[in-house]
Amino acid sequence: MEDCEGAVASLEKRSRDDSDLPVEFMESLLQGRLRNTYLAASKGMIPLYEAVVNSIQAIEDDAAAGAQPIRSHKITVRVIRSLQTSLQLEGKGGARERITGFEVTDDGIGFTEDNWKSFRTLDSLWKAQRGCRGIGRLMWLKAFKQVRVDSVFAEDSELKCRRFRFDVAHDVKPEGSVEAASGPKRTVLCLEGFEPRFAEQAPKTARVIAIGLLEHCLWYFVREEGVPEVVVEDGPDRLVLDDLYDEHMHSAAHAEQVEIKGEPFEIMHVKFRAAVNKTHGLNYCAAGRLVKEEAIQGKIPGLSGAVTDDRGQFTYAAYLTSPFLNERVVEQRIGFNIEDEVDGMFAATDISFRDIREAVLPRVKEFLSDALEQNIAAGKERVATFVAKKAPRYRPILAHIPSDELVVDANISDANLDALLHKHLFRVEQNLLSEGHKVLSPGDDETEEAYEKRLDDYLQKVSDLKQSDLANYVTHRRVIIDLLAKAIERDASGRYVREDVIHELIVPMRVTSDDLAFRRQSLWLLDERLAFHDFLASDKPIATMPITESACGKEPDIASLRTFDNPLLVSDKATGPAASLTVVEIKRPMRSGFKAGQSEEHDPILQALDYLRRLREGAKAKNGRPIPNADKIPGFVYVVADLTDRLRGCCELHHLKITADGMGYFGYHPSAFYNAYIQVISFDGLVASATERNRAFFDRLGLPSV
Repeated sequence: MEDCEGAVASLEKRSRDDSDLPVEFMESLLQGRLRNTYLAASKGMIPLYEAVVNSIQAIEDDAAAGAQPIRSHKITVRVIRSLQTSLQLEGKGGARERITGFEVTDDGIGFTEDNWKSFRTLDSLWKAQRGCRGIGRLMWLKAFKQVRVDSVFAEDSELKCRRFRFDVAHDVKPEGSVEAASGPKRTVLCLEGFEPRFAEQAPKTARVIAIGLLEHCLWYFVREEGVPEVVVEDGPDRLVLDDLYDEHMHSAAHAEQVEIKGEPFEIMHVKFRAAVNKTHGLNYCAAGRLVKEEAIQGKIPGLSGAVTDDRGQFTYAAYLTSPFLNERVVEQRIGFNIEDEVDGMFAATDISFRDIREAVLPRVKEFLSDALEQNIAAGKERVATFVAKKAPRYRPILAHIPSDELVVDANISDANLDALLHKHLFRVEQNLLSEGHKVLSPGDDETEEAYEKRLDDYLQKVSDLKQSDLANYVTHRRVIIDLLAKAIERDASGRYVREDVIHELIVPMRVTSDDLAFRRQSLWLLDERLAFHDFLASDKPIATMPITESACGKEPDIASLRTFDNPLLVSDKATGPAASLTVVEIKRPMRSGFKAGQSEEHDPILQALDYLRRLREGAKAKNGRPIPNADKIPGFVYVVADLTDRLRGCCELHHLKITADGMGYFGYHPSAFYNAYIQVISFDGLVASATERNRAFFDRLGLPSV
């Protein structure tokens, strides 16, 4: 402890002894500061914006000194272009030359001795109370080769003139001495030699330049003190920012105060006319400049797309200002030293962007409450219609989604709305899983009534979720039927799809029931019973199937084996399983060329029966156990094809009967050689039958069944 006290005393003594020594200041090198200053190529207009803001502040200083009020002053921005025509632009003015610089003229206080000293001092604190960092002029030399200034100002009751040049090679170089001038007060600042990488991405027309300048300096236009007249001149074009402001403004701006963790903030609510190409946004300002833009579209219920009030459509923008933002803006004024979110020990004091949003967005919601009602109603109607007609799977879970989160843009696409609702479904499933681990464990201080209610709520949610799963499956069936109906139509060229397209809808090709891809099967289109099988192959050689010993290399479209438990109640010996075989043959829609009974290639019924016969050769269960009397096990044959005249001839040759609806044939081939039930189904009959069998489910979900 004594050593520590001695060290402190020694430091205090050295401090007193050094107080009489001359002070040495650290020098700052312009080239080094520029090297460490970043400006993105897309931000090439920032130097011009900085120059205009400096002019506004110079006029404020002049007004504060007792001169004319702010609104009586004027700033002129002149666009300087090259002499050679190198760029063709459409619109007013026709051809335009490449922009090489800008000239900014104001009638503010000018480069008085104090301002001259501040300009020559990097990181000057002269305007610190305004949130300025003293490096704005560095931005000029990032995008332009040099800056020339000619300023006439009043000092000691007389007018004087100061001219100087500012560039990397010479820093600040006066051009002559300060001399008497005849007036009027005026400062002309020329930004010369627009660097190509910035010029290429900069606006090319006076109107776009003026609109960008207005948006950057909008805070000055909406504040009570007002703004000087600002004019942008580009050859014959002359744009007054006040006129653009009136053109873009939907109504008068409205300001309100809010406090965030002890720091004062002001929100300026602005409505732009909907014709302006803007999105709803929160704009962070510092030292009167727009620094950061953040889209809030969709973050407030109903704030999506254009919003309408009694004066018409508008786009909303909030401009946020605060001493806190002035302190935290980075040097280049292209961002803030603010964390997105603060956790831990500093969460109670440090302000994050999340804190700002949580404080500001409710105020925005309140400000726009009347205008948002119509959007909220339209969004909810959009969700209700989509769920009722196209996605009934979500209907059971709608009650478990907060109403504010069900407000969407009425013009949202089906795909995006489906994705949004699916996210909510996933969240409900996750919450349900979490609750499931807790529901069987009553809390220590939980009453019986409270536990029963929690259990009932959980079971209701489980029931709703299961209904959603069922609705999803039924909706999937509706989609498959619609795809099948579309697939069998003739296209614009008069052609029909190949049979493999139909095949893929019913079951994926070249797979077996052991493959993962088989999960995409829709065998229910043919017969619900086809889902029950021990083994099924789609477009596979017979020789590769484990259910037969046949060496045949032919490939049935679909072949399956189903085994049954032994039905005998009393038996004195072990017997093999009973079984049945199924073969499905699919033909291209409106295929012609069938010839009854001639060959397997021309008779699809004979072709399917031959597949069945070959499968019976050494038929066995999937596990390799033999099937008794395999050559006699019953078979089921399905042929799916359009009922052309020649196919009808094939059906009649095999003694099949036409169905009551006329869209198919059925029968039984009694010979021991085949022993098969045969069904020929037309594509129209397939669609109609599948729809009819599922009609009750479609009707229950409100889906179209025709």
